[in-house]
Amino acid sequence: MKYVMVDTVSMFRMRYVVEVPDDVGDMTMHEGTRKFPTTPIEWAKDSVTVGDVREYSQEHLDEVIVSAREVTLEEAITQYREDNAYLSMWSDEQIIESGITEVGFSYDEYSKAEEKAWRESSGN
Repeated sequence: MKYVMVDTVSMFRMRYVVEVPDDVGDMTMHEGTRKFPTTPIEWAKDSVTVGDVREYSQEHLDEVIVSAREVTLEEAITQYREDNAYLSMWSDEQIIESGITEVGFSYDEYSKAEEKAWRESSGN
């Protein structure tokens, strides 16, 4: 059996709606010794930049492959433990079962089985 590790970057369009105080247009913000006027848009953008916002919506735009390389099973297991340190106590078998996509895997079948198991466990 051969294994290939594929690294990707996933992109999302995130949207936030930020309530802005009425007096923002009248305020002056200080950056060091500079002064500059603050607009409602600048206020909202700053809120997003510092992370003081609640997500409004998101849309997955794309997943781009940035690299791929052949690895051994041992390298894959080691990388899994590095990437998921909170699961480092898992056995090799648990990592293989939950993290490595086997030949013949179908995401649709997997998703249906997961949903069925969830419904059965929650009584729905």
